[in-house]
Amino acid sequence: CIAFFFFFFFFFFLLLFLCLSTVSMFLNTLTPKFYVALTGTSSLISGLILIFEWWYFRKYGTSFIEQVSVSHLRPLLGGVDSSSPSNSNTSNGEADSNRQSVSECKVWRNPLNLFRGAEYNRYTWVTGREPLTYYDMNLSAQDHQTFFTCDSDHLRPADAIMQKAWRERNPQARISAAHEALELEESRGFICTSCRRTGPGMKDCATAYILLAEEEATTIMEAERLFKQALKAGEGCYRRSQQLQHHGTQYEAQHRRDTNVLVYIKRRLAMCSRKLGRTREAVKMMRDLMKEFPLLSMFNIHENLLESLLELQNYADVQAVLAKYDDISLPKSATICYTAALLKARAVSDKFSPEAASRRGLSTAEMNAVEAIHRAVEFNPHVPKYLLEMKSLILPPEHILKRGDSEAIAYAFFHLQHWKRVEGALNLLHCTWEGTFRMIPYPLERGHLFYPYPICTETADRELLPMFHEVSVYPKKELPFFILFTAGLCSFTAMLALLTYQFPELMGVFAKAVTIDCSIFNRFSNDLVCYKRQTCRHLTACKKKSCDIKI
Repeated sequence: CIAFFFFFFFFFFLLLFLCLSTVSMFLNTLTPKFYVALTGTSSLISGLILIFEWWYFRKYGTSFIEQVSVSHLRPLLGGVDSSSPSNSNTSNGEADSNRQSVSECKVWRNPLNLFRGAEYNRYTWVTGREPLTYYDMNLSAQDHQTFFTCDSDHLRPADAIMQKAWRERNPQARISAAHEALELEESRGFICTSCRRTGPGMKDCATAYILLAEEEATTIMEAERLFKQALKAGEGCYRRSQQLQHHGTQYEAQHRRDTNVLVYIKRRLAMCSRKLGRTREAVKMMRDLMKEFPLLSMFNIHENLLESLLELQNYADVQAVLAKYDDISLPKSATICYTAALLKARAVSDKFSPEAASRRGLSTAEMNAVEAIHRAVEFNPHVPKYLLEMKSLILPPEHILKRGDSEAIAYAFFHLQHWKRVEGALNLLHCTWEGTFRMIPYPLERGHLFYPYPICTETADRELLPMFHEVSVYPKKELPFFILFTAGLCSFTAMLALLTYQFPELMGVFAKAVTIDCSIFNRFSNDLVCYKRQTCRHLTACKKKSCDIKI
């Protein structure tokens, strides 16, 4: 692209330096076919450049020509590279801000992810669309290998089969491997690697049940049944590994794996109860799980608890959970920020009126609610459009990017009903959420309540969300100048090519006329300058002679 533009401008300036007589003689020898070929070739090249620029902008969010110009040509011309620091003594605040921004682009496991067999696959059967991307499913496979395997799995045949099953890309191959692991234990029995206890005819492979419950079960009730069988096997393995966890690194790794398996099973059982309408039972299971394993905050079980408490409309307990987890030292999420905003909006939303508020001003409670909404919108600006149903929802992915469109979809998918249940909450959100962007003039460079909004969210969200979903971008990027310039150049050359193809003789005459007009214009401008000089001299002479000659 750069070479083409250099060639274009070089050819243009070369024509300017040629003698006009030589140019006119050259143009007189050209046939209309030459003009057709010239305009057609230039239109094709400019069109290819436009297509490439548009593809590059949609994928990377910037212009290729602009990026190359800034990163390569600007240093050669004496400019300063903005990507490199101006001095070596960078302040600690800037370094911490950059480190926080990079860490926020980390992809997290969705605490409210759906079941593949009972929900995601059913969506595919009905619509024919794939709700999960390969990147998202690959991240889930990595999580399964991290949480459900350990180095000593090769000592037990069933666990060795499951270790390979988590790496399989084909869903049917994974399901077949899980059945094979269960059949192997049922036919051969097992010998526990930790306590050497034998148990013929028992199915003790909890991870196989987990895989079947997640991917083979077509209903939530069937998934719950398989998770209950996994719970029996998981509790037995957990108790045995807990007794021997201090006997070496191998037993410690087994205990860590068994703990992850048990927590995962209990959490999914609680989610099954929530989906089947047994919300109070789900809340009790989540509370017991958080008390039993208080250090496993990476699972974000409190977000499941918040959603279940909102379903019960137990707002006092919701406030108590927020008081514990909405702390300055803990990482934030859309669930925490928007739930806090919902609770404060609930106190004033039923009587809130924009006209009355503009006349008398905002009360203390209304100001607190507006500030909470601004705080939530600053953390994730994509959520309001989904809550206000200005943008259609899709099934949430299995992984989310905090402050990104994927997190907004996951939050709104489960919490939209809670906002609708509170009278006037969506109206208050509609009246106040856009004010956040007036308070933060340039969010990419600075923040008001949080660190600056990261610019890496768009790329990660495009990998996490399916192709049929239009990814929400904040702030909205304008088209770069080079794309607009290339589009104009392509349109102009295409029009010239069409006219030249339809009227080759007329366009040839027009090209020659333009050249002749340029020479006539230059000659006319020179004659006009000479005429002005002669007129000025003649007027001066007439004034001296005091004659009556009028010009």
